[in-house]
Amino acid sequence: MRAEIVVLAGDGIGPEVTESAVAVLQAVAAAYAHRFVMHPQLIGGAAIEAEGTPLPAATLAACKAADAVLLGAVGGPQWSDPRAKLRPEQGLLDLRSGLGLYANLRPVVPHPVALTASPIKAHLLTGVDLMVVRELTGGIYFGEKKRDANSASDVCTYSVAEIERVVRRAARLAQRRRGYLVSVDKANVLETSRLWREVTNQVVHDEFPEIRLEHQLVDAMAMHLIARPRDFDVIVTENMFGDILTDEAAMLAGSMGLLPSASLGEGTIGLYEPIHGSAPDIAGRGIANPFAAILSAALLLRHSLGLETEALAVERAVSDALYAGELPSDLAAGKPVHATRLITERISERLRAGQSAIGDLRD
Repeated sequence: MRAEIVVLAGDGIGPEVTESAVAVLQAVAAAYAHRFVMHPQLIGGAAIEAEGTPLPAATLAACKAADAVLLGAVGGPQWSDPRAKLRPEQGLLDLRSGLGLYANLRPVVPHPVALTASPIKAHLLTGVDLMVVRELTGGIYFGEKKRDANSASDVCTYSVAEIERVVRRAARLAQRRRGYLVSVDKANVLETSRLWREVTNQVVHDEFPEIRLEHQLVDAMAMHLIARPRDFDVIVTENMFGDILTDEAAMLAGSMGLLPSASLGEGTIGLYEPIHGSAPDIAGRGIANPFAAILSAALLLRHSLGLETEALAVERAVSDALYAGELPSDLAAGKPVHATRLITERISERLRAGQSAIGDLRD
């Protein structure tokens, strides 16, 4: 297979972790006789500095023409002034909207080796395997915004169609998993959440009657996600709630550096990125955790290129690295720290040699 992949390194540790993901993808290409052509483009703060905009027209055009997009991270203190008209994060929002990527998939499967890195008790984490589906192009992040000297407002708006399509995506995932879907809202207070709940009920009742559906208020879900994470399968929610809950869920895995994501629309193109930020405090030091970016590359192989065998090989190679004690600083906890590049080289070597362990990642 030949595939065109746009690489958006971004800011902070973004260039370091995308370099790792690209190296792993090229190792996959070598091992499985594919050709992946990488096209670097600018986004975020780097694009503001070079082009005066967080999402240059050339970047969006390249992404639209590609088979998939791999992203590092955006943002940094030099662009964090709340009064600034240009923010790196706006480039990411505009890219999601421009590509029609309305569903963000964030799998959370704590690895046995990383359980001690989590602040959550290990017995609560054993067997956790959940998928959060976050609506990505609606809600308060995309609503009308106003500000004057005395007040500010951000409007949260959802249409029936926006809710229907993301709930369908989540329900299809639940069909292939354990058949259990939890929808998270704030229907006791917000009209958008009341609509969300009504539409969700209708979609599941009419199209997925075999799915067990449950509703949770977002504040209660924040508690349940920590107290009983093993009880959940697929969780679907709106944009802001999903953003917050998945950062919380990162603590189940032990580190944000272990969690990948896939942003998908109706076609095969997708945007793949670690859920962590740009971590400017460690940028350039060679110690960034590359696992989330590499696992995002596995999701790219699975969802945009249809290469399930190759995706599993990457996920198993990451698991092997963890079992082998090849740990970055955020997971080492007193054990030897491995540099970003060394971890990447070891994973790439396993893929080229075909030595990844056989078996389920939860074994």
